[in-house]
Amino acid sequence: MDKRLKVNLSGWELDNPVIPASGTFGFGYEFAQFYDINELGSIATKGTTREARFGNPTPRIAECDRGMINAVGLQNPGIDEVIQTEFKKLQEVYHKKVVANISGFSVDEYVECAKKMDKEEIVGILEINISCPNVKHGGMSFGTNPENAAEVTRAVKAVTTKPVYIKLSPNVTDIVEIAKAVEDAGADGISMINTLLGSRFDLKTGKPIIANVMGGFSGPAIKPVALRMVYQVYNEVKIPIIGIGGIATAEDVIEMMYAGATAIEVGAENCRNPYACKEIIDNLPKLMDKLGINKLEDIIGRAHQ
Repeated sequence: MDKRLKVNLSGWELDNPVIPASGTFGFGYEFAQFYDINELGSIATKGTTREARFGNPTPRIAECDRGMINAVGLQNPGIDEVIQTEFKKLQEVYHKKVVANISGFSVDEYVECAKKMDKEEIVGILEINISCPNVKHGGMSFGTNPENAAEVTRAVKAVTTKPVYIKLSPNVTDIVEIAKAVEDAGADGISMINTLLGSRFDLKTGKPIIANVMGGFSGPAIKPVALRMVYQVYNEVKIPIIGIGGIATAEDVIEMMYAGATAIEVGAENCRNPYACKEIIDNLPKLMDKLGINKLEDIIGRAHQ
């Protein structure tokens, strides 16, 4: 283990900044057949809701140039089953804490899930996905409105002792405004960005390829957007950022940290290459030597200096 790779998220020291992103790595143990997943900085577990969800109708994945669109729809077995079954399976092969991603369709649902996750020793950080539609208020995503984002943040912070990171949607006019709102409401950190919205259409039929028509667009193609948004938010908040969006190589990690990220999450690349995170971790020290970087913590926000 190269100590130069260590980073700190809200008092939690990670061996390295590489975290598989929620929804792209299952509950983690599935990847233990490929390599020792304890090499990872942490794992962001699959988005969990109060009740079990089957998700959206199929087809719900479409390939794109330099990326993919997904409309899986938060398929998961529900929080009780995740805690009782999935976490126990993970703990058999993984001995670090995780970033537990939770979703909700009302503030009450976020609160209930946060309370339950807070009791779990395996959970190091709560990552709150606010890209869900607020079913009690017309279906608008919690993450597209500063007041709604702040409301969820305050409610979750009131019932948990663990650091709370809010996962921001890029599908907004001003992401800085949302970031400042959640920081003011007590967020310990920010994860960004969630997927962009995209569509694909079948050339023969003219119909949407995805049953849901639209889905989350991710992959290397969105990296410049993610970098821009992380850069903007880093300028305006004092809490740490987990950078997400198009990361596939060690070079991408360095670039995201220059923009202001303390750690990063690797998403779509895991679907293409199950060894992606391991390869990034293996390549980081060599790249650091080449670039004259002594330790990763030194480069966070370098683009702003």
